[in-house]
Amino acid sequence: MRESKKARAERVDAILARLDAEYGTEYRCYLDHETPWQLLIAVILSAQCTDARVNIVTKELFKKYRSLEDFAAAELSELEQDIHSTGFYHMKAKNIISCCKDLVEKHGGTVPRELSELTALAGVGRKTANVIRGNVYDDPSIVVDTHVKRISKKLGLTKADDPEKVEYELMEVLPKDHWILWNIHIITLGRTICTARNPKCSQCFLRELCPSAGGMKG
Repeated sequence: MRESKKARAERVDAILARLDAEYGTEYRCYLDHETPWQLLIAVILSAQCTDARVNIVTKELFKKYRSLEDFAAAELSELEQDIHSTGFYHMKAKNIISCCKDLVEKHGGTVPRELSELTALAGVGRKTANVIRGNVYDDPSIVVDTHVKRISKKLGLTKADDPEKVEYELMEVLPKDHWILWNIHIITLGRTICTARNPKCSQCFLRELCPSAGGMKG
């Protein structure tokens, strides 16, 4: 079934209304942190790792390394052991040390706001940069993780596989005031109802609006 631009806009509005009603409109971050630089490190650690595991690791990590300077001066082998359970620990440790050195030496200890400056830091791609921009600076940004890519495709809001293309396509169909919320809501949906291996379509409050659930008949 081909969907007109108007019909899609109306369907997106209905999807967002249901997500807001189900999950609320409060911004929340699943990674524990007290400062912007702690969030940045936590997001770097979260690659190919669960937020729950990262929170376990950072609870002790941020007690041991209390400042950017501490991380910048860390011994690579020691930091590797400290973050070992998050996986890919060699590259993550190397990136964290390099990133923190740049933050201290080039940015005066402040996590930058601009996308170009963020992505110039070691270990920081668009996804990580958009997490920072959204959670630290409240700048409208769409974070494309595995949940967002998978469920946005199921909802027929993107056909792309490349995360950056998904991000731009979602920016075209979602209103700016829901760019940050989209990630928050879709992560929750993806962890509870629209799981990757066994989606519970019959229980989903979006099923009538989802092509993949058979809720949209021509």
